[in-house]
Amino acid sequence: MSGTRNYCFRSLCRTYGLAIPFFLSVLSIGLVSSGAALAGNWSPTGSLSTARDSHTATLLNNGQVLAAGGIKRPPDPDPYSTLASSELYDPVAGSWSNTAAPLNIPRAEHTATLLKTGQVLAVGGRNGSTYLQSSELYDPGYKYWAYTLGFLTAPRTGHTATLLNDGRVLVVGGRKSSSTYQTTAEFYDPPTKTWGGIAPPSATREGHTATLLNDGKVLVAGGINASGYVPDAELYDPVYNWWTSAGSLGSGRQAHTATKLPNGQVLVAGGENYEAGGPLDSALLYDPGSNSWSTAGSLHKARHLHTATLLPDGQVLVAGGISQEYSSGTPIVELYNPNSRTWSTTGSLKDGRYYHTATLLSGGWVLVAGGWYGVSTERAELYRPSTISPILSLLLLE
Repeated sequence: MSGTRNYCFRSLCRTYGLAIPFFLSVLSIGLVSSGAALAGNWSPTGSLSTARDSHTATLLNNGQVLAAGGIKRPPDPDPYSTLASSELYDPVAGSWSNTAAPLNIPRAEHTATLLKTGQVLAVGGRNGSTYLQSSELYDPGYKYWAYTLGFLTAPRTGHTATLLNDGRVLVVGGRKSSSTYQTTAEFYDPPTKTWGGIAPPSATREGHTATLLNDGKVLVAGGINASGYVPDAELYDPVYNWWTSAGSLGSGRQAHTATKLPNGQVLVAGGENYEAGGPLDSALLYDPGSNSWSTAGSLHKARHLHTATLLPDGQVLVAGGISQEYSSGTPIVELYNPNSRTWSTTGSLKDGRYYHTATLLSGGWVLVAGGWYGVSTERAELYRPSTISPILSLLLLE
């Protein structure tokens, strides 16, 4: 039905030129101004074929979303299983379908990065108690996975993977065993499908964030290691292959989020530091121009293991996570406004969750899929921002 709506809409636009979209834009502004769409809202969409958490979700160039791997946890004390399956979400049909072939090895707590070729690189993770040194490529044309030619220098999970401007993927930190933190960083080179080493960062860390800045450098912030929570941040320069200090977050945190804003600054939100009381409600802004940090207000709900998604209007949507009141995942959702540096609540998730994914779709909606709230869930939800009118969203969501 959605496909029919889109076809009809485009046909009308071809016939009447810009009159139809202009009319709808004016109507949309009127709806928002009149208060008809003051808050975003959530609605259910098709469920994953397999309940999963600790998986990845990647927006493909064709507008579909690839969910891969993860863990399926039944109620305790039943054992959990690591998943090799992967599936595709079609936003037009609102449904999921399995890929032609699964991952070559079950993996969870891995990373998945969309390459400039349109392929998806899955790196590391773990299969049960086995930490993985392998990586795989997903081909969206054939819908199957294949191992890369080389291996990581060591197994790792809890790492980050960042696409650089030159097409390489920077992998930093993580753990290589249950008690040993990874001290190295490395990069994946798509043309050769191989891995290469780079200068090591100054601090070992897991549960950190890594954000590509406008100048091509990568901001690595926070995390945890054998000495405790890491308060420091550092910058990697891929041109000169060196690391420099990016100041301090004040207190250490891990399992937070980091989102680059339209003005080039980076918003760090939430996280946890049990030495400081548990989940955190504080937020910080990193300014690349001054290489310094400043406060960015406080979340209404302290949380970690949440998601943060940059919306088309420049606001940041923070969803789910663990809070003190919701140990199985909070349903409370918040928006950060970079203009006022303030937080406000918006429509709540139908199901609180963490270890989930959140993906911005091409139509401006946000897809939240899977996660854990006592058991792994197959449920998925769609968030419609208040700035997208109901009429436009029905016609333009793809």
